[in-house]
Amino acid sequence: MKDGLRVAVVGATGLVGRKMLQVLAERNFPVSELIPVASERSVGQYVHFNGQAARIIGLAEAVEAAPDVALFSAGGSVSLEWAPRFAAAGTTVIDNSSAWRMHADVPLVVPEVNGDAIGTDDRIIANPNCTTAQLVMVLKPLHDAFGVVRGTVSTYQSVTGTGAAAIAQLEAERQGLEGPGVYPYPIDRNVIPHCDVFGPDGYTKEEMKVWHETKKILGDPAVAVVCTAVRVPVVGGHSESVHLTLGRDFTLDEVRALLAAFPGVEVLDDPDNKVYPMPLHAHERDEVGVGRIRRDLADPRGLHLWIVADNLRKGAATNAVQIAEHLRAVGRWD
Repeated sequence: MKDGLRVAVVGATGLVGRKMLQVLAERNFPVSELIPVASERSVGQYVHFNGQAARIIGLAEAVEAAPDVALFSAGGSVSLEWAPRFAAAGTTVIDNSSAWRMHADVPLVVPEVNGDAIGTDDRIIANPNCTTAQLVMVLKPLHDAFGVVRGTVSTYQSVTGTGAAAIAQLEAERQGLEGPGVYPYPIDRNVIPHCDVFGPDGYTKEEMKVWHETKKILGDPAVAVVCTAVRVPVVGGHSESVHLTLGRDFTLDEVRALLAAFPGVEVLDDPDNKVYPMPLHAHERDEVGVGRIRRDLADPRGLHLWIVADNLRKGAATNAVQIAEHLRAVGRWD
């Protein structure tokens, strides 16, 4: 195993790219050389990593550098064009965009759930949508034990999922300032049932990502999880109200025990003492919190859950770094 890896972060100046740099440092990922990559307007500037300044370079120069691994968070069009170029140079690409997720020959991975889906020859690996990532962390142990027949999810998604401009819009509105916004309506003191672009069937792309990605990650096309995605004026993370129909009988104690035993999931379910997951507490943490665990009043195999996670971390940056950690552990760079 190599002592250190040459790591490129593509989109290093963006919200997720900066979080990737933070997570790499926090988790002591063995970076022998950091190669920050961004658009031409940022080339020549510097980012700071582990107390040192690293000069930002462009995509073409980064491909020539042939890093061991490239963490991509620069948008789908950049990933479609440049991920294959990095892969052809021998670099393993871990892509945070939606560009490669549903390609049949590209694994879509949450390491705790399906790390074994990555083959030895896979050079492009997809990170799931942030909403899907935290959801499948909870679905996996329940699906293995009882079978998830159907799910209905309503999301409460942080403005951080849209990016820095959305945070700026929220902060400006809270200060009473007017200016251009990224949302079609004010977000402060409001919720907007509109994440991404609407399709002809009335579902947004964000909602359809949940439908398709849960099937692929769980390895079961019969799993049917329907989503309504809503943007809320919150910064700390995404929340999800989830109703599941399970295929076998269960007890709530069994459910809590299975979830508590699953790596990366934290059960916060003591409503008598006001203990339940919230973005306020999920912010800057990697754990996926689950609470409000209760049986459906009308369906004995129905289960209600409340799931919260920091969408910039487990929903994006941390999951990407965990994929790299998994690959290193199984000998990708020996």
